Amino acid sequence: MKYIYTLLIILISSSIIAQENEIKENPELVFEVIENVPVYKGCDKTLSNAEIKKCMSYKISELISKNFNIRIANKIGLPNGLVKINVIFKIDKHGKVTEISSRAPHPELEKEAIRVIKLIPDMERPGIQRGKPVTVPYSLPINFMVDNSSKKSRKKKN
Repeated sequence: MKYIYTLLIILISSSIIAQENEIKENPELVFEVIENVPVYKGCDKTLSNAEIKKCMSYKISELISKNFNIRIANKIGLPNGLVKINVIFKIDKHGKVTEISSRAPHPELEKEAIRVIKLIPDMERPGIQRGKPVTVPYSLPINFMVDNSSKKSRKKKN
């Protein structure tokens, strides 16, 4: 019985050490579980993690809604309905947005999503885990409706 307990303790200890080494060698943590999330410019650093996340989400949504050119969808002839674009990027140890990629129903929309994400300013503070800056992956959906009906009604009126 002592042998089983000893083996169990060794396994648990080696697992913890492996996780700590992984953080040291590849400091990248998911946005939802990081001790201190990155702080977007204009968000209060003294807020709780949950409030900083909410502020960051709001600021990024605001930036996208002001700068994303949804008319591209009409120009490329997308049908009416919901358009979904998935964007993934990282906030590095210096608070800079890096490694932006996107998936969309058309390459022009992917380019536009990447262009807009590049407008995100450097963070006031990078993500922090155990007192050290870490890279934080961030996933973001961009959704909007395509409505070509006003375009068709204008043509009929002319």
